[in-house]
Amino acid sequence: MKQIRRFIAYLGALGLLTFRTMVAFIRPPWEFRALIYQLDTSGIGSWSITALTAIFTGMVLALQFASGLKTYGASMYTGKLVSLGIVRELGPVLTALLVGGRVGSGFAAELGSMVVTEQVDAIRALGADPIKKLVAPRVMACMIALPLLTMMADLIGCFGGMLITMQEVGVTQQFFYSQVLETLGIVDLLHGLGKSVCFGYIIGITGCFVGMHTTGGTEGVGLSTTRAVVASAVGVLISDFLLSKLFIAVYG
Repeated sequence: MKQIRRFIAYLGALGLLTFRTMVAFIRPPWEFRALIYQLDTSGIGSWSITALTAIFTGMVLALQFASGLKTYGASMYTGKLVSLGIVRELGPVLTALLVGGRVGSGFAAELGSMVVTEQVDAIRALGADPIKKLVAPRVMACMIALPLLTMMADLIGCFGGMLITMQEVGVTQQFFYSQVLETLGIVDLLHGLGKSVCFGYIIGITGCFVGMHTTGGTEGVGLSTTRAVVASAVGVLISDFLLSKLFIAVYG
């Protein structure tokens, strides 16, 4: 019973932080310099690991599909399945998990260090809003950077899938390209990008929430970092199912 009350209190505090962050988004003045800095940190700083993961994901996906479909004489459709799987599901989810592990933990550690060293209290004492100064730019940067990283992951993943499909199935580059164009539509792209925006908000708000509630000095900062990674990963996976259910019900 105590754990249930603690979980409800956690959700309430997270909802309050979400509301205050939304208000900070629309209330001027806007922190453009902080937003650009966080975009550089969370977005540009994550492109290499995202690209590496995407290309090998596309390659192993194509390898598995080509091998599995060969039994039924349908290996020619490997390109369709690879592109659809990456754009709708694997691109957004794997990118979110990687960014959540890298960026969400960084937010928690950075804000947690500021909390335990009383820098956040100093910001309040100067009459500034720490939510607007610290939380809102980070959350907005995640919401902007994650769809861009997802689009990059989709392209690189499909490219990796094309290389393996050409080698294993024997199709041409033009044939794979035509299969991708026949399979993917604007709904599929919106399906994946819509998820990535929500994932970005979950990663940003979770990392900031855990960091802003850090206690216990330097040891507490380490614990907050671990909690942020686990919480953001669980949030991404749960929301992935719910959003997939919603998008399929609405768009098919």
